[in-house]
Amino acid sequence: MEKTKLVEKKYLITFILITSLFALWGFANDITNPMVAAFQTVMEISAAKASLVQFAFYGGYATMAIPAALFIRKYSYKKGILLGLALYALGAFLFIPAAANQEFAYFCISLYILTFGLAFLETTANPFILSLGSKETSTRRLNLSQAFNPMGSLSGMAVASLIVLPQLLSDKRDAAGNMIFATLSEAEKADIRLHDLAVIRDPYVVIGLIVLVMLVVIGLTKMPSTESHDSQGKVKDTLRNLWHNTAYKEGVVTQMFYVAAQIMTWTFIIQYADNLGINKATAQMYNIVAMVLFLTGRFISTFLMKYVNTRLLLAIFATGAAICALGAILIVGMPGLYSLVGVSIFMSLMFPTIYGIALENVRAEDASLGAAFLVMAIVGGAIMPPLQGTIIDKGVIWGHPAVNVSFLLPFICFVVIFIYGVRRYRSMQR
Repeated sequence: MEKTKLVEKKYLITFILITSLFALWGFANDITNPMVAAFQTVMEISAAKASLVQFAFYGGYATMAIPAALFIRKYSYKKGILLGLALYALGAFLFIPAAANQEFAYFCISLYILTFGLAFLETTANPFILSLGSKETSTRRLNLSQAFNPMGSLSGMAVASLIVLPQLLSDKRDAAGNMIFATLSEAEKADIRLHDLAVIRDPYVVIGLIVLVMLVVIGLTKMPSTESHDSQGKVKDTLRNLWHNTAYKEGVVTQMFYVAAQIMTWTFIIQYADNLGINKATAQMYNIVAMVLFLTGRFISTFLMKYVNTRLLLAIFATGAAICALGAILIVGMPGLYSLVGVSIFMSLMFPTIYGIALENVRAEDASLGAAFLVMAIVGGAIMPPLQGTIIDKGVIWGHPAVNVSFLLPFICFVVIFIYGVRRYRSMQR
């Protein structure tokens, strides 16, 4: 018997182009995470207020996921992708007036609109990849595409670490390691703020131009229509089907906890390192190491799925992530930071695997709306970081650094993911 191909030749060009989009939103995600710490310093605001960057970023997903699904349902995957790219570019270019006006709220609005585009892309690209071939290989195919997401993430982190953060004048320290910015006059601060916000702006403008190029390329490329258009199908019928699908419902909740854990881990690694006296640019290097581990784990887990049940593998990786999170909580010092970095290798398979398991038994005509709720689950990344920022602002809790204690939140998330993996694995054994 001929072995089922992961990607058939007729879908190869489409697969490559759509997979490239995973890198594009990975870049946006992970150049934005360190901006929380950057805005906290340059705008002189609390960690909780600075983390509203994440609230705006991931709130955009929650706002636009359902409209994106309804748009795709009416039109096509390709049109959904083109609209998503257009919104992505618009949000990126809005950083120009935001920097000119030096208003934190304007940056949040720009990110909010940018993620309207990302919501369209994720709502479209994930089920599109699942549909490009056999159902038997769909989860592996999505894991392969998702492996290119951390490549974009690494690029975003590298730009933040090597270009943006080192140029921030507001983060300069004296010989004793103390911040100089807070001691300056208001006039000196205003000049530095103008400079630093321009530094933050520029990478978004560049990525906006790249996104426009992709829009033209995809617009000119003929793509297969693999979505199912059921003219008699109604949204309420789809909602009823999804509601009665236990694996799907639990998957949406689990995905919300996963995204929350990922964003908290990568956003506040800088504050964790800062508590150890490490400056932002150096701290971001630890984030890059975490992303390299994440990328490595993504390829390893995709390979392991050939031999280990995906649900069982999810539970095993959730256990590893929870143990590392405990290390970050309990250990004060560099070993705690190393443990926090180690969380990433275990997070690597979680998003696409939860996604694939949740949609595995969802009907083709329900897939776009089903995907939308899984994208809406990204709202976990909007809700939890401000809560973690509030904990960090406490300074010390029970005689322990509050930044360490704050990682109880990701730990709880990994416990939820473990439970989902175990429940889905046991359901297969019945």
